[in-house]
Amino acid sequence: MNSAAHTPVEPGFVPSAPRFVHLRLHSEYSITDGIVQIDQAIAAAADDGMPALGISDLANLFGMVKFYKSARSEGVKPIVGVDAWIQNETERDKPHRVLLICRNRAGYGQLSELLTRAYLDNKHRGRAELRREWFENGAAADLLCLSGAMSGDIGAAIAAGNVEQAEQLAADWARLFPGAFYIEIQRAGHPGSERYIRHAVDIAGRLGLPVVATHPVQFLKREDFKAHEARVCIAQGYVLADKRRPRDFTEEQYLKSQAEMCELFADLP
Repeated sequence: MNSAAHTPVEPGFVPSAPRFVHLRLHSEYSITDGIVQIDQAIAAAADDGMPALGISDLANLFGMVKFYKSARSEGVKPIVGVDAWIQNETERDKPHRVLLICRNRAGYGQLSELLTRAYLDNKHRGRAELRREWFENGAAADLLCLSGAMSGDIGAAIAAGNVEQAEQLAADWARLFPGAFYIEIQRAGHPGSERYIRHAVDIAGRLGLPVVATHPVQFLKREDFKAHEARVCIAQGYVLADKRRPRDFTEEQYLKSQAEMCELFADLP
């Protein structure tokens, strides 16, 4: 619990500026790949002095009410978002991802409508996928959009060696989310991260787009990695010892402190 939220503030006190705020938190409500309990995440954020915390469960808002109420009670500003699947028009079995964040109550309504439409009209192999054209004509005017880092279509184009296509995609996302689209970068131990970051930052510079560093949090502490892998294996139908199972996550995907995140991106403050 953040004691500052319950102690009288002395005259002249100026709170320290936040050094980092987590926006990518997969809680236990992500069902297939998150094991973070909401109350524990909020307590950890408060203990570290984070003024805000973002939840972004995979294609759902199931934990939003609990998260919002718990965060407010602890003096932590709740940021509501969703890690959304985006339909890949050329390879349907390889969907892309973006992070959509509510700017206000109207944004929450827009995000709810988009997710409902995906669940009713555009499910594929159990995934509720959004389509890019659904964001046209102001349908997401009250949402912020982060590019999805290496899991987004920009990241996929860079991984394929097509930087020109990546830049075209970034320009189109910026058109769909005017003044509200961000190139997202991460360092969570995945292969190819540095190459992606180099090209992504160059694209952002050429297009005049802001860059934001995030961290994909799937579990609370580093030592929870094996428990998280067990959760993922259950969802995917594998056993832990199976050498053929996908290794999509790393032991770095715990709730890092502000100091750890600032050190991780010291070269890109």
